[in-house]
Amino acid sequence: MEGIGLVLEGGGMRGVYTAGVLEYFMEQDLYFPYVVGVSAGACNAVSYISKQPGRNKKVTIGYIRDHRYLSYRNLFRHKSIFGMDFIFNELPNKLVPFDYDAFYNSPQQFAIGTTDAHTGEPIYYTKHQLMQQTMPIVQASSSLPFVATPIHYEGRTLFDGGLVEPIPVKKSLADGNKKHIIVLTKEKGYRKTPFKQRWLAKSFYPAYNGLVNVLVNRSEIYNGTLETIERMEADGSAIVIRPSSKVVVGRMEKDPLKLEALHELGYQDAKRMGLQLKEWLLN
Repeated sequence: MEGIGLVLEGGGMRGVYTAGVLEYFMEQDLYFPYVVGVSAGACNAVSYISKQPGRNKKVTIGYIRDHRYLSYRNLFRHKSIFGMDFIFNELPNKLVPFDYDAFYNSPQQFAIGTTDAHTGEPIYYTKHQLMQQTMPIVQASSSLPFVATPIHYEGRTLFDGGLVEPIPVKKSLADGNKKHIIVLTKEKGYRKTPFKQRWLAKSFYPAYNGLVNVLVNRSEIYNGTLETIERMEADGSAIVIRPSSKVVVGRMEKDPLKLEALHELGYQDAKRMGLQLKEWLLN
């Protein structure tokens, strides 16, 4: 399976769809040599690379009602609506143990996308570069403006990677992959509407011109990427797995029944495409 990239979109709690897709992949022993993810996509990727079926579901749906995971209490106390210390420390180290050894020893390449707040550039880091510093960069990739604080790493101020490259197919192409499995978290035909509050972004982040520009241009970037992906799908260089019905789960969704249904949709959509995917891999 050389030259094949697995590309994972973000989307906050909509990422449970991706978790369902990856659950099917793990069940079928489908481990692709290259994985690139942003935001929730990067978070889901780590348990896929460590080969821990069921873990993504446990750490999202299993703890969604816990205020430490997602709450306005976190926002008021820690300036982040998601409990970053809870998600990136207590959960993997105590409550739902993460297999660090399996993750670091995996031969799979893993690229994590972030956004540089000053320049607005996409900045990617890889597991092989970072090793024990991987999890802070996954956290950076999940740090949304307005509801999270950035991560400072090697002189850079980093925010959510899904801002500047929401579906990181360009990175997979740049790294030499010829074929791509792309997992989206919105249904076919979806397009993002423009962000019209430049004044708000500028007042929040007066020192981060790059971030402000990315926020203003985000819909154009996202919709342009979707058009590229649709061309790749048409020419056979990409298999796209996307929700087969309208997604009613929001980025900050806390309803476990809705999340459970979206996770199951991801699993079933991947299963439905399983034969097509396996034939495509052989060509």
